[in-house]
Amino acid sequence: MLESFQEFFRTVADNHPTWNFIFFYDERQFGKVVSGLWMTIWLSVACVIFSVIIGVVGAAMQGAQSKIVRGIVSGYIQFFRNTPPFVQLLFFYFALGRFTPTYSPDGWLEIPIISNVGWAMISLSFFAGAFNVEIFRAGIESVPKSTQEAASALGYTRLQIYRYIVFPLALRVSIPSLNNNLVNLVKTTTQAFVIAVPELLYESITIWNDFPSAQNPMMVVLFVSYLALVGVVVLGMNKWEREMRVPGYGG
Repeated sequence: MLESFQEFFRTVADNHPTWNFIFFYDERQFGKVVSGLWMTIWLSVACVIFSVIIGVVGAAMQGAQSKIVRGIVSGYIQFFRNTPPFVQLLFFYFALGRFTPTYSPDGWLEIPIISNVGWAMISLSFFAGAFNVEIFRAGIESVPKSTQEAASALGYTRLQIYRYIVFPLALRVSIPSLNNNLVNLVKTTTQAFVIAVPELLYESITIWNDFPSAQNPMMVVLFVSYLALVGVVVLGMNKWEREMRVPGYGG
């Protein structure tokens, strides 16, 4: 069965030179596609988690009494919102990467403690996190002051009010905008190829550089893969939004 499947795509490649699905009958190229897809998924999941954490913490810090803390958060937001993520990746990897400590497992080769994958994760998480901070801030501001005052009158501390009342309500309001930002983040992970992160786009480029006839099929793989990934994110976020909805609150 497998051999017939592979033979079919060999025949397609022979008859249609611009549609060489080599990854269906070449084990090495298939491995590249799988590893690239896995890296894309891993990078997307990690960046989504870290960017949400950054957004929650940053939004809380925006409500701090210290002007210095609020100024730091504001500067962070302006820096990451007003510069392209492509440039940020280059800055983190090539500029900040020069100051990264290294270790030498064999006494000769110096390896940075933060790899290119690590820098991509850091850069993209901070990029999306800057938008998440503003998303959560808007959600927090949507919580009525009277609700917070009522909680304070019941003896809740400032932290308890934020944890048990403000943040749960703000999260429900923030989910639609958060959905859009996380979808954009998943698509933005393709830019990690600029620092040689072996995600799907990077592996696709290596395949069609070696086999130009495979360019069209690899583009199809890219489109289908990202449609599937984004579809999973959208479906998951929509399901979460429905489950978190409070009747009469947040639309």
